[in-house]
Amino acid sequence: MSFMAQFRTFGWPSRLLMINQFGINLGFYMLMPYLAGYLAGPLGLAAWAVGLVLGVRNFSQQGMFIVGGTLADRLGYKPLIVAGCVLRTGGFGLLVFADSLPAVLIASAATGFAGALFNPAVRAYLAADSGPRRVEAFATFNIFYQAGILAGPLVGLALLALDFRIVAASAAAVFAILTVAQLFALPQHRVTPQGERTTVLQDWRTVIRNRSFLLFSTAMIGSYVLSFQVYLALPLHAKALFPAHESLIVAMVFVVSGLVAVAGQLRITRWFTQRWGSGHSLVIGMLILAAAFTPMIAIPNVERWGGVAAVTALVVAAAVLAVGSAAVFPFEMDTVVSLAENRLVGTHYGFYNTIVGVGILAGNLATGALMQAARDAGRDEIVWIVLTAIGLIAAAALYRLDRTGRLVPESAKTTTHAA
Repeated sequence: MSFMAQFRTFGWPSRLLMINQFGINLGFYMLMPYLAGYLAGPLGLAAWAVGLVLGVRNFSQQGMFIVGGTLADRLGYKPLIVAGCVLRTGGFGLLVFADSLPAVLIASAATGFAGALFNPAVRAYLAADSGPRRVEAFATFNIFYQAGILAGPLVGLALLALDFRIVAASAAAVFAILTVAQLFALPQHRVTPQGERTTVLQDWRTVIRNRSFLLFSTAMIGSYVLSFQVYLALPLHAKALFPAHESLIVAMVFVVSGLVAVAGQLRITRWFTQRWGSGHSLVIGMLILAAAFTPMIAIPNVERWGGVAAVTALVVAAAVLAVGSAAVFPFEMDTVVSLAENRLVGTHYGFYNTIVGVGILAGNLATGALMQAARDAGRDEIVWIVLTAIGLIAAAALYRLDRTGRLVPESAKTTTHAA
């Protein structure tokens, strides 16, 4: 089945959510890659201030996912999606006029919190609407997700030739259009009553007591730490290889990564689905992510086999990372819903995103420090060896969870045993 044919088999809410996600990533990535340069350049902020702005944006999103997911379960998915789009419209709109650190901080916090509002709600709504076809739905969703990441920086780069404020205004316009589309075209998804009414703290305790879910979330930190290196370690490595051609090499990395994800997602998901269940697919996908860094272990710098070989190893690593991420994502999203047992799905997604977000932060700090130490020691391959080891440890953890039945909800185990 072709991409468009599969896309048309989903209901209207799922299709709108997929298109919405393309717009979200288009608007976000047309601006965010160039924000640091604008803050340090035309606005003239100090390096510490730029770091503060980016840190506030990250914390206001990662740290508030729990709040967004909880509100989605209590108020419904559509209100949180619309509210998030409205808030990001305002945040990016403020960047058009912001010329001081306080104004930029407010705008940055708004754009981050917006993501915390709509991200869990979008995924929970898509899971509810697609029902038993969750894996297929999230595979198709990821194509739109990756296409937005691929197109956003290119559109932003073209607009940046005019002025960054034009980029910010255009990004705000994208989210304004999304707001209207979600407000008038997205059906309301009613919150299903879960027995007697509970408090927020009771809902959070329900999630925290879900040991299988917490173990799975912790194991999946490895996946996010590895896949995020497309934004951190690979660009830094490109700069170390060829400082004069850094932008070109980084562009190649992003284009290859995006094209592999967009073109291969459905084929990869079908191939994994036909051969393994969710648990086995997660383990194999994690092993692929771990294997992505082996080319750079073999060719860590230009001194070993030359510049062409080093750049080729870098691009191959990006491609394999994209394959691994495409293999993992649909089964990962499906497993979160399964372990939540279709109860408090938004809250579970909120907790999940927060847990892996903290892991990404710690992983990025450690990776950056390790890269510098490895370069100072003249052993560039150390960082890639460590990242590979992280992937192998995460794969072993997932394998253990799968073998012990931790990736299957308790209700499914009871049903199987009774049968």
